[in-house]
Amino acid sequence: MPSLRDATPEAPAPVRAVANAVSQWIDRLGAVWVEGQVAQVTRRPGMATVFMTLRDTVADISVTLTCQRTLFDSLNPPLVEGASVVVHARPSFYANRGSFSLQARDIRMVGLGELLARLERRRQLLAAEGLFAPELKRDLPFLPRCVGLVTAPNSAAERDVLENARRRWPAVHFDVAYAAMQGPRCVPEVLEALARLERDEQVDVIVVARGGGSVEDLLPFSDEALLRAVHGLRTPVVSAIGHEPDQPLLDLVADVRASTPTDAAKLIVPDMAEEVRGVEWARDRLRQLIVQRVAYEQQWLDELRRRPALADPRTLVAERSREVDDLLERARRTLRHRLERAADDIGHHRARARALSPLATLQRGYAVVQTADGHVLASVEGAAPGAALSIRLADGRVEATTTSVSSISDAGPTADEGTTDD
Repeated sequence: MPSLRDATPEAPAPVRAVANAVSQWIDRLGAVWVEGQVAQVTRRPGMATVFMTLRDTVADISVTLTCQRTLFDSLNPPLVEGASVVVHARPSFYANRGSFSLQARDIRMVGLGELLARLERRRQLLAAEGLFAPELKRDLPFLPRCVGLVTAPNSAAERDVLENARRRWPAVHFDVAYAAMQGPRCVPEVLEALARLERDEQVDVIVVARGGGSVEDLLPFSDEALLRAVHGLRTPVVSAIGHEPDQPLLDLVADVRASTPTDAAKLIVPDMAEEVRGVEWARDRLRQLIVQRVAYEQQWLDELRRRPALADPRTLVAERSREVDDLLERARRTLRHRLERAADDIGHHRARARALSPLATLQRGYAVVQTADGHVLASVEGAAPGAALSIRLADGRVEATTTSVSSISDAGPTADEGTTDD
């Protein structure tokens, strides 16, 4: 193959020669340290290579950067788009496609990336100790007696918290502790302000408020000493640092995170107008329930009054009175019937007794003859002539003396029938 320098229009060099020559020239560079910003990260499933786009921080120039998946996964914190890095890479030219790329052997965070990496390692350490555990978070009081506010003097964050809180609940009381919100004096002054508010028993919640800023400005609110101090407070803490995208580590250790100082004012006190509407709604609801209950009970009473027993209570008494009269008449009839039967029984027994009585026999003309010693004379053999006898009649007695004794045969009286003298 002729040299590229010997190529002429009549004897041009082939594409492969140019591509291979470019590849050889690039290989002579060896590994170099390159600084840039990661613009795009592509991880294809099943491939051991991660593809990225490394962009120059000033000029609109970018190159393809590749690295092994193991190297990419070992980075702590994980590499994300937009991070500034310094890469130790070897330039490579793929002749088949005519593409240039850098094969990374080492990737290091620089500038803001290195700062974020340190914060991420601190976050992982404190999370492992349990400072961010959800079960440690305390609920904010519904209506605090006093709100402690740690902020910079005459700052926009102070005005946002005070004005919005008083607009929602005019009677809210604040105890403001001023401190530097950035710079080297920030952490010690904030710690001193937190300690003073913690000693005040009237303070029910503490708000740490600051406006937005760069990562370097918000770095004090990720200080480990400040985080541990907030973790040890008995008073609930609301973190209102920066804006929604800003997330210092104080947001993780605080009991409640507010996206902005204005949002913190909405969290610490209720809205009086909303609470009044809630009370009015509850009052109307209670009134409605009471009216419904009274109407129901009134309907029940009306139904009771419409019942016959309550419409005319005498009806029930009259009905029971008739029942008593019927029972009384029945008792009288039963008693009278029983007495009549008893009287009949007495009459029958009396008739039987009279029928069995000797007096009844005597009344038919018979008499009972007794001797002087009282023995009943049943045969003439017991009576001797001249014996004294007592004759019992139906209406009295007759004393007699036997003059003679005679027997009575079956044929009738004989001539020797005896007689007695009175």
